[in-house]
Amino acid sequence: MGKLKEAVLLYLKGLGMGGADVVPGVSGGTIALITGIYEELLSSIRSVDLEAFRLLLKFQFRAFWEKINGNFLLVLLLGIATSILSLSRLITYLLSNYPIQVWSFFFGLIIISAVLVLRNIVRWRVVVVISLLVGIIIAFLITEATPASTPNGLWFIFLSGAIAICAMILPGISGSFILLIMGKYVYIFNALNERNLIVVITFILGCITGLLSFARVISWLLKKYHDLTIALLSGFMIGSLNKVWPWKIPVQYRINSHGEQVAYITDNVMPAGYYQELAENPMLFQALLFAALGIFIVVAIEKIAKLKNSR
Repeated sequence: MGKLKEAVLLYLKGLGMGGADVVPGVSGGTIALITGIYEELLSSIRSVDLEAFRLLLKFQFRAFWEKINGNFLLVLLLGIATSILSLSRLITYLLSNYPIQVWSFFFGLIIISAVLVLRNIVRWRVVVVISLLVGIIIAFLITEATPASTPNGLWFIFLSGAIAICAMILPGISGSFILLIMGKYVYIFNALNERNLIVVITFILGCITGLLSFARVISWLLKKYHDLTIALLSGFMIGSLNKVWPWKIPVQYRINSHGEQVAYITDNVMPAGYYQELAENPMLFQALLFAALGIFIVVAIEKIAKLKNSR
């Protein structure tokens, strides 16, 4: 019963990661960090190495499965895949119809998570503070970048997958937003909808390559430079708050896959400026309520985790 409960909980975490990864501006890595599975995820990905492939070629399936932490990866990937295939529509609907409430929820979720993650720093030093500031600046500059026009060659699709997946496992930096910046967000989703297998397979191969290599880099940094890495990751989360600010006014538009005109470049404004520019209710009370809900959920998860560990 205990293992079933843990599997269900892990599956739900996978749902959260998948839902975050399809939204430009929110990172699946942030959800992994919030829910306490980030380091186990990196460790499991890192275990897919030459030794694991040798076990597989020798048909030692049980040893291979145990080495790569197969149960963990399988349940988590099932949750991510389920979310991408189903919840992405719900998230898209909510963002289209209740943008202020949804972005406020994400804002509260991320800001309290960054604070809690910073508590894992063992010793504060000048270099740790610098690392935090560097993370904030990098994430802020990425969220301010303008989407570009890029080639559709398979080499660039492969590169896009490798870069995007690296961002997806970095807290605070959205892989979907990286795709948007590289001009491949709509292109990849159209390829999925149109069953363009050549493009999809090339993209997936890029993701696998980036994931297997980059996870090792992050794991090594966490082991050798724990405080610096935690500060950098927290900085990424804080810097990404620029992207999830609830009050935005459209600056430029694009045509989506359904032929609808949607905003793809926006400017952040204060609630009063939002009302002046768009003559719409900034819903300040609801924004504060949903931000508080995000904060409450993260704090509750942390308290439950501490209680479970103490037992």
